[in-house]
Amino acid sequence: MATLSAKPGQRLSVSDWQSGSQLLSSTAEHLRLQSQQIRQEGRALRNETTVQTRWDEQDSQRRLTERVQDVSRLKEALELCLQDADTEIEALSAVKGDTESLLAAMTLPLDAAVECLTLREGRRGDDLVRDAVEVELKKEVEVIGGVQRALQQRVSQAFEQICLLQEARQQLVFDLQNKSEALGVDQTCLSLTVTSPLISLKPNPSRVPNGSTSPQQWEQFSQYNRSRAQEEMKTSLQLREAMRVTISQTQNELEAQRVATDFALRKRSHELERAREELLWQQRLTQKEAQELEQDIRGLERDLKAKTAPLKLAHTRLETRTTRPGVDLCRDQVQYGLVDEVTQLEATITALKQKLAQSQ
Repeated sequence: MATLSAKPGQRLSVSDWQSGSQLLSSTAEHLRLQSQQIRQEGRALRNETTVQTRWDEQDSQRRLTERVQDVSRLKEALELCLQDADTEIEALSAVKGDTESLLAAMTLPLDAAVECLTLREGRRGDDLVRDAVEVELKKEVEVIGGVQRALQQRVSQAFEQICLLQEARQQLVFDLQNKSEALGVDQTCLSLTVTSPLISLKPNPSRVPNGSTSPQQWEQFSQYNRSRAQEEMKTSLQLREAMRVTISQTQNELEAQRVATDFALRKRSHELERAREELLWQQRLTQKEAQELEQDIRGLERDLKAKTAPLKLAHTRLETRTTRPGVDLCRDQVQYGLVDEVTQLEATITALKQKLAQSQ
């Protein structure tokens, strides 16, 4: 006959069993409610984060686009400034070359003026005078020397200004290189998408790199480079205008002095020609007078020689009459006449000799 087996352990009452079942149901329901709430919050979080992620990505895309535009705008401004700087350097170099050519051309008129002064030192006698030509030639040498100094000063200023322009240009080139590289980096970042194969997680990407600047510093740096270049170009333009004025003034001064020197030379040449003609005329008159005087001297010599024979005759007569004898040796009219004749002839001969000596 079969027997009932008795299980060991404490048995629960029906009320306890019902309470346990109700507790399990309540717990399950509570957990389902929590799960539903978590699912709802998860879905909301998913939607919110998806929207936020897309918004942040679009905002970053917009910021990158604006940044590319800002960099491009400033890069274009720097490129225009660089072109202006190159144009100004070329223009200033051209004016500097013209000034150097004019400075080199000053050697010829200076040598000519110095040569003229040297040649005029070869004048002799009374013609070695300090005349207007010498004054103008010396003034021309001084003017050319002043022009050379002024032009050399302008050339030195142009050289220094070209160095400053090239320095400012080099800074623009350096800034443009950085802008081009930064623009390429931002354009690369702008072209990346979530499906790009080159994207990856990086260690500490939000760190602040060493040497980072603020947007204000970035803007001020490029503006300073532009302002410096523009200021140097403005100074260069003023210098070019001053150099053109100097060239014009020096050319006018040289031309005015050349005209003054030429006028003095022509005037002096005319004076010398007149003096030469006057001297030639005086020479012809003097030669004519000398010839006439020589003829008169020959006449005086002939007359002097002609007076010798009458004097000899009168002397001989007087001497011969001294041989008259006795009372016949009287001082008659013949004696007085012969004495007067001798006296007159001797006075005439003396006068003729004096006049001949004076004429000779």
